[in-house]
Amino acid sequence: MKYSIVIPVYNEEKFILQVLKNVNAQKENFDLEIIVIDDGSNDNTRQILKNNNSLYDHLIENDLNQGKGKSIINSLKYISGDYILIQDADLEYNPEDYIKLINPIIKYNADVVYGSRFKGSEPKRIIYFSNRVANFILSLTVSILTNINFSDIETGYKFIRADLFKSLNLKEKTFAIEVEITMKLAKKMSRFFEVGISYNGRTYEEGKKIKFKDGIEALYKIFYYKFFN
Repeated sequence: MKYSIVIPVYNEEKFILQVLKNVNAQKENFDLEIIVIDDGSNDNTRQILKNNNSLYDHLIENDLNQGKGKSIINSLKYISGDYILIQDADLEYNPEDYIKLINPIIKYNADVVYGSRFKGSEPKRIIYFSNRVANFILSLTVSILTNINFSDIETGYKFIRADLFKSLNLKEKTFAIEVEITMKLAKKMSRFFEVGISYNGRTYEEGKKIKFKDGIEALYKIFYYKFFN
């Protein structure tokens, strides 16, 4: 089985090379296709990518910063794997957890596997309480509206069957794509699984990009995709 790893990146010159090395290390265990989307970086990210083209299969270059969602949408025509995973271009998520996410696919024929940052005994960096509360509210709201017991809808680790993913007709250009993906998958009665993963979250000073306004937008989009789309 082949897995497409999609890596949107914007101004991650400190981390992108190590992320690519970490993902490539998993090729010893899995058949991986690596697709990188540089979303208009204005630091040294793009040059690092060009200097290390052996570490990925496809590089998409957005001339302007269009957002995580748009970068994911731009990658769809390059995906040839059976399943897709979005890999953030920092070191918050560990590719060594791929095996945990893939196990339900192999054993139970899962359509979708979410890596939950709030389950399991794996190490997790403890940072912003406000972010944890916001995630809890978003996950609870989605769970109520879909009657699916999610613990972490905002997780960056979602393994999704590629044909199912491509059928979602995704529109969101921003971080709101995480909500859009979940709500549309729920409407399709997908077979969801969750597994606990490790998480090395970073602070805003270290480059964390998601902000309070993104949480407000996500809450609005939950109701929008439930009732109007």
